[in-house]
Amino acid sequence: MEYIVKTEGLTKTFGKETAVAGLHMNIPKGEIYGFLGPNGAGKTTTIRMLLGLAKPTEGTVRIFGRDLQQERIQILQKVGSLVENPSYYPHLTAYENLEALRKILGVPKARIDEVLELVRLTDAAHKKMKGFSLGMKQRLGIAASLLHQPELLILDEPTNGLDPLGIIEMRELIKRLPAEYGMTVLISSHLLSEIDQMATTVGVVTKGKMIFQDSIAAMRQLAKQQVSLKVSSSERAWRSLLAKGMKADYEDGLVRLAAPTDEMVAEAVSHLAGDGFSIYRVEEEKRSLEDIFLQMTQGGQLV
Repeated sequence: MEYIVKTEGLTKTFGKETAVAGLHMNIPKGEIYGFLGPNGAGKTTTIRMLLGLAKPTEGTVRIFGRDLQQERIQILQKVGSLVENPSYYPHLTAYENLEALRKILGVPKARIDEVLELVRLTDAAHKKMKGFSLGMKQRLGIAASLLHQPELLILDEPTNGLDPLGIIEMRELIKRLPAEYGMTVLISSHLLSEIDQMATTVGVVTKGKMIFQDSIAAMRQLAKQQVSLKVSSSERAWRSLLAKGMKADYEDGLVRLAAPTDEMVAEAVSHLAGDGFSIYRVEEEKRSLEDIFLQMTQGGQLV
């Protein structure tokens, strides 16, 4: 697998405080990577190191397979970013703000109209920035980050402060980028619901440490349903199911069936009743992704 971003042992300390601790991040090409964690987990510090805005205390950053410390300028020429709140000249129009940036980047003038259309700001191109809503400013920030057609786009909390409509528009825009433009996107957030609706891969960080990194589908698997059975002589009942070749676990005096079908539950109940066990209760348990996320971040370890 080709990784656009790869960090090894990435660490950042401020005096005695460790903001990022031995972070190993792998972002596959063409993915939307959700960098997820509570506020203060080290997400923004990590992003600043990926953009060369902060120097790691230890560890390495490789982007496009090249060492960031050795080839910083060449690498960042292919990276777009929106970190915290975008800054603009409020007395200039959206078009004029992008024109000022375009001259610095040295890209064709036609790119301004292209990125304005991409973020759906064509109708507001010649309106002054001071009259823009927060959502419009955020979209213009993404337009600015896309001017030079980057291969990697890094967005730090891009939906922060947006109203529900602004969040939906931002989400739809981000989801289009890999499919339509072959871009790899890193998006940080403290909101699991946002990452769940956009990301294809997720990395969960807390207290500066990466505690989970896999596909969003693998994370959803952690929330798979269970059925618990409260039965007489529960440990013997569990062993009876195992002897029948049925998959079951025994925990806290309960027999648990992981991700069973209705037929599997019925078969287990029928078998236990036939073997003389009394069945007191059958319950379905299903943890939400939010439950998984809270358990991960509060416990600081993978569940």
